[in-house]
Amino acid sequence: MSMAEETAGTEASPWGEVTPDAARRLLLAAVEAFAERGYHATTTRDIAGRAGMSPAALYIHYKTKEELLHRISRIGHEKALDILRTAARAEGSPTERLAEAVSSFVRWHAGGRTTARVVQYELDSLGPEARAEILALRRQVDAEVRGIIEDGVASGEFDVPDVRGTTLAVLSLCIDVARWFNVDGPRTPEEVGTLYAGLVLRMVGAGEGAGAAQR
Repeated sequence: MSMAEETAGTEASPWGEVTPDAARRLLLAAVEAFAERGYHATTTRDIAGRAGMSPAALYIHYKTKEELLHRISRIGHEKALDILRTAARAEGSPTERLAEAVSSFVRWHAGGRTTARVVQYELDSLGPEARAEILALRRQVDAEVRGIIEDGVASGEFDVPDVRGTTLAVLSLCIDVARWFNVDGPRTPEEVGTLYAGLVLRMVGAGEGAGAAQR
């Protein structure tokens, strides 16, 4: 599977909202290039070439290379936030909601690892204004997971002395999947999601609820 096929074909990349088609093709090409070469090593000529377009055509849709990265990062973070918000606000116990949040977040990072690597690891390449916007989205992501953990502590399901630190650990664990996951490896994104959900439930001391949530 090529990076373009992965990027276009998974829930991790809702690029259907990017129009017109030429703008979407350029965005897909930028995801590929940034993931493969890194933001700073990628030129607008590289991106246009991958999209089968001229460098001049790129500027019709995006004023700068940073604008492309900003749009990729914003859409990716909004999708991540939606995944976690859906799990956090679903019916069920904190144990069930945390298991779903982790498993779905991990599936997102594994299934769309190319996009996720760009979204999660190129933040420092953005300028101050764009970076501030993405950091605000990251704080919302953090708040959704932290809220589930706080609910679990309040209900007595979780034993977590440091909620903020544990939230950071959970998110870091999930995000790192984008760095190492291999589509040709021994586990599918769904299997990794289930594995990580179980690990996180044990991390928060969910006890018997951990097994129940995974069955």
